[in-house]
Amino acid sequence: MKTLISLARPSCVVLLALMASAGALFAETPQQQAWEMLRAGVNQKNTGKRTQAVRALRLLPGDPEALEMAQTALQDCKPEVRVAAATALGQMGSEVAIPGLKSVLFDRKPEVVLAAAHALQLLNDSAAYEVYYAVLTGERKSAEGLVGQHMETLKDGKKMAKLSFEEGIEFLPFADIGFSAAKAMRKDNASPVRATAASALVNDLDPSISQALVGALSDKSWIVRESAIQAIAKREDPALLNAIVPALSDKNRVVRFTAAAAVIRLTAVAAARNKDVTGTSNALGVQSRSRQTPTATPPDPL
Repeated sequence: MKTLISLARPSCVVLLALMASAGALFAETPQQQAWEMLRAGVNQKNTGKRTQAVRALRLLPGDPEALEMAQTALQDCKPEVRVAAATALGQMGSEVAIPGLKSVLFDRKPEVVLAAAHALQLLNDSAAYEVYYAVLTGERKSAEGLVGQHMETLKDGKKMAKLSFEEGIEFLPFADIGFSAAKAMRKDNASPVRATAASALVNDLDPSISQALVGALSDKSWIVRESAIQAIAKREDPALLNAIVPALSDKNRVVRFTAAAAVIRLTAVAAARNKDVTGTSNALGVQSRSRQTPTATPPDPL
């Protein structure tokens, strides 16, 4: 009997080895498991789970399937998911997503419009400025304003405050506002949204933006005033220097310090431009005189 058992052992070992090999052959790789998790996640019935899965797609720039998932989620029936999709598309950096994001600027939910605007800003599309102008000023930038249906919300401080804490409003770049502003949010929740709008308008070259930023310098919220000063400084338009000078006496210390730095920056920009203009004028003057000076006539040969 012992002999039979000992003879059977090698066969058992071989069978177990074959089973283990087959199991390893058909086992999923971590990458396959990850994709299955995301595919299932973006199709979850639970809104929160679906939102979380869509938001994670931002880590996959350049992946065609992830891009398609996010674009599909942009049409989701829940605004939280649409916000997550717009945010992901912006961070994925795909210009293919621009048409879809522009269509979402007509969304019935302001938070979705803001998310799409931020995504378009990341993609360097000027359509974003239409939204930020309306947020900052409460007015349309053009007759066919893309956010016309949300004007009442943009003018309503309580509704704007609500937007600050809506689920998914993670795209507001508060980094430039600082810790003091974060503390102030407890008392004034609407200001960070408008302050973000001021910051986002830096690269819009429309002259009306400069006037909007100057108007924001007298805003009752110091967070908005400070952001407007930052934006004006970064636009580097010396013509706005005099508009900032009064802010050196602002009642808020953060605003005063920011104004001081802005005055220094714009003064330096103005000086550099004047130097360039002077140098160019002098060079042109020298060239003009050289053309007018007659050349000496050589003497006749003897």
